[in-house]
Amino acid sequence: MKVVLRNLTKKFPSRNKKGEEVIAVNNFDFEIPDGKLIGLLGPSGCGKSTTLNLISGLEAPTKGQIFFGDDDVTRLPPENRGVGLVFQNYALYPHLTVLENIMFPLGNLKGKDKMSKQDMQKKAIEAARLVQIEQLLERRPGNMSGGQQQRVAIARALVKRPRVLLLDEPLSNLDARLRLQTREEIRRIQQETGITTIFVTHDQDEAMSISDMIVVMKAGVVQQIGPPQEVYDDPVNLFVATFLGTPLINVFDASVSGGRLVIGSDRVLPVPGAKDGKIIAAIRPEGFILDRDGPFGLKLSRVEVMGRDTSVVSTHPDCRSPFVRSIIPSRKDFRSDGGLVRFSLVPEKVHLFDPESEKRVPFETGGTVQ
Repeated sequence: MKVVLRNLTKKFPSRNKKGEEVIAVNNFDFEIPDGKLIGLLGPSGCGKSTTLNLISGLEAPTKGQIFFGDDDVTRLPPENRGVGLVFQNYALYPHLTVLENIMFPLGNLKGKDKMSKQDMQKKAIEAARLVQIEQLLERRPGNMSGGQQQRVAIARALVKRPRVLLLDEPLSNLDARLRLQTREEIRRIQQETGITTIFVTHDQDEAMSISDMIVVMKAGVVQQIGPPQEVYDDPVNLFVATFLGTPLINVFDASVSGGRLVIGSDRVLPVPGAKDGKIIAAIRPEGFILDRDGPFGLKLSRVEVMGRDTSVVSTHPDCRSPFVRSIIPSRKDFRSDGGLVRFSLVPEKVHLFDPESEKRVPFETGGTVQ
């Protein structure tokens, strides 16, 4: 089911003395292709959950329209939109078994859609089998792990075969290992069912790992939309660059002089096409190449061995963070001279931004414009 948002805006009444409205979502335009998993991503308060509530019908837009396929559902109540909802807190009924929890939405069907108990049980078992909990049907939520409860919540959302599946921070209550397993399961289920799915999270690793496309939001405004790797490699502004990536991108106050990027006293990289003057330089941790004769010198703080990779932690007076993190392949012969470590840089992993607008400044890399 294709989902189309047109100029979607949501304003809330002011909570302060000035009486200014709060714009939670501001002119959101987007077409979500049929059968895709879309990650809505951004910091707390950016408007991603409000967007989900607008799509589900739990909130009414101040202006704009929402279409499921060719159907305008903007004013339809939630129960008539054909959406499945999964929330952070699971919202399971503690006195009901797993089977009864999954069957519950089917019991509310009326008219031609009303089902017999036998048919409801059959559909509930099919949904349980899809999320691989068919052996737990007689248990109650209190006797289940968080990951198992989350699967019950997903099965309950899927049992009516919704047109659109909406997931609001569904993994935030799980520990790290279970989060990884469950997000892989969500991707598997989505691909098996082919249901258009919108996944809200503040965790960029989650969004990037399972989404076909991500939408990065800030203060109610969409910053960038695209495939995860494309957005990571080509951020349109400094916010997107700094929000995506673990470890975080390294940001420096720098300048361009004579076609070269200058950080401190080091002329670290040719940047043909960039104008002379002050600039913000952001370098991905994997953009550093350990090089004894490299142009960029940093003061070594410590080395963290992480198995296949090594994190070189260093400092630089023009870095906006206390430490610079460089990720290099692990090697036993790592050495530094007098506390100084030198690097060459990978041009494709270096991004320049205007100091005023913080928008991306292109430069040529190997004959292509970045």
